[in-house]
Amino acid sequence: MYNPFSLEGKTILVTGASSGIGRATAIECSRMGAKVIITARNEERLKETLEQLEGDDHCMILCNLADTLAIDGLVSNLPEIHGLVNNAGFTKLSLLQFVKEEDLKSIFQVNTIAPVLLFQKLLKKKKIKKGASIVFTSSMAGLGCTSVGNSMYTASKGAISAYIKTAALELAPKSIRINAICPAMVNTGILEGGSVTKEQLKEDMKQYPLGRYGDPYDIAWAMIYLLSDASSWITGTNLILDGGLTLK
Repeated sequence: MYNPFSLEGKTILVTGASSGIGRATAIECSRMGAKVIITARNEERLKETLEQLEGDDHCMILCNLADTLAIDGLVSNLPEIHGLVNNAGFTKLSLLQFVKEEDLKSIFQVNTIAPVLLFQKLLKKKKIKKGASIVFTSSMAGLGCTSVGNSMYTASKGAISAYIKTAALELAPKSIRINAICPAMVNTGILEGGSVTKEQLKEDMKQYPLGRYGDPYDIAWAMIYLLSDASSWITGTNLILDGGLTLK
């Protein structure tokens, strides 16, 4: 059956695949026929993701992307890939006057430096096939839709949203496409057990015209689009997924 979104015959690397958007993306890639390589720090949760992948020949590689040497090891163990989902990341809230240098460095290391270095090392080791698609997970925060106390995360994601523009321009002659997904609030485990109550979350959802936060699979399906040949004329784009938030 004809399917322009098929990933049959493609090998896709997904980072941050132990939960949330990364896990959903890995699962959907497998459903679309890709051979999926997943990586994250948490072995137990990564195994849970691996068990949910459809089909055969998938594999997992433990890696702490905050460690540059670990990135080298990951790259050396990889085959050539047709797609990369650079998804690992985290946030920490702090008002400007209380921002700590160590927190700033940690957030930039994981959200900005690690994905950029991983991509660079894959290029240098010729692990990225011609015609490949690279997708970074940025954020609406990185495009200026931010909030009080979120300066570190906003800056780290803003750097990614800017970086993909130059990367896309440089690699277009090799038919390697570079894009970013920019979600607004997504209902992942990061919202569970926090200081915000369910009532407060429901109230916050009212600002979204579609009436809800995103689901990890909403983001995964957009990832599939950008990884597939259906998006073969799209590069250097920050794709917004925000439930209509920025319409207001």
